Amino acid sequence: MSLNDILESLYSVVRTMRPVDFLDIALLSYLIYYVFKFIRETRAGPLFKGIIFLVVVYAVSAAIELKAITYLLEATFNIGILALMIIFQPEIRRAVEKIGHTQFGLKSLGFGGTSDEVTAKWEIAIEAICDSCVELSSTCTGALIVIERKTRLGEQIENGTIVNAQPSKELFGNIFYPKTPLHDGAVIMRDGMILAAACFLPKPQKEELINKKLGSRHRAAIGMSENSDALVIVVSEETGQISVAENGNLTRNYTRDKLHHLLTEHLIPKQTEGKIRLSSRLRGKGKEGADEKNA
Repeated sequence: MSLNDILESLYSVVRTMRPVDFLDIALLSYLIYYVFKFIRETRAGPLFKGIIFLVVVYAVSAAIELKAITYLLEATFNIGILALMIIFQPEIRRAVEKIGHTQFGLKSLGFGGTSDEVTAKWEIAIEAICDSCVELSSTCTGALIVIERKTRLGEQIENGTIVNAQPSKELFGNIFYPKTPLHDGAVIMRDGMILAAACFLPKPQKEELINKKLGSRHRAAIGMSENSDALVIVVSEETGQISVAENGNLTRNYTRDKLHHLLTEHLIPKQTEGKIRLSSRLRGKGKEGADEKNA
């Protein structure tokens, strides 16, 4: 087939396409992209390679009529989808939640936005969290702070003690002081407020694969981040090291500035952050002008 024949075939296909066909292709392309992104960012990568290998083996065995192997692979494929859904339930749940949190999801329909009042509360809360973590780290006082985002944590809140207070360095210090009744468990924050304390968190899905050196707080943080989109901050009782768990992954060695940047990036919308900077600059210029006038 010549190049002209190929171009003519493509032209005839494009000419007969309707607008809805272009929409169909765009949606399918996005779905394929999202599936590959999901595979790349989760434990599904190595498993996907294994599935491709089994498909190739199945095609070869069917072609040369290896009946026993073909039958076994067919039986495997029949239950494979259900098995994958069970194995990757946490990842699938997080992927579906992320779809709802994108601009194509709830936000595009006018839901899930962050009000200015809540944003203002988070600005105060972020400063209190960072100051508290640095102070708790200096004294090697263990702490576990869960920041609720889109996924509601009602089940964990119910097993704790309702506090419903504005966060401060002093309040965090009192909660996590070893001899207080509320120190054993996690603090859960919602909309910039400390909602509950002494909350117990779920265990990680694959606890046996986690580094043996990590203690119960770090394991609980990983488990909570696997089951929700929450940010979980951990202060180690042994080393004073500050860590953050997100999407089942634990990152360590956070300084105050690094933690402040992470929380601001995740909790304060970009447009609001820009307004805050602009407002600060305007206030600064106004103050300079007033000083010059007074001089």
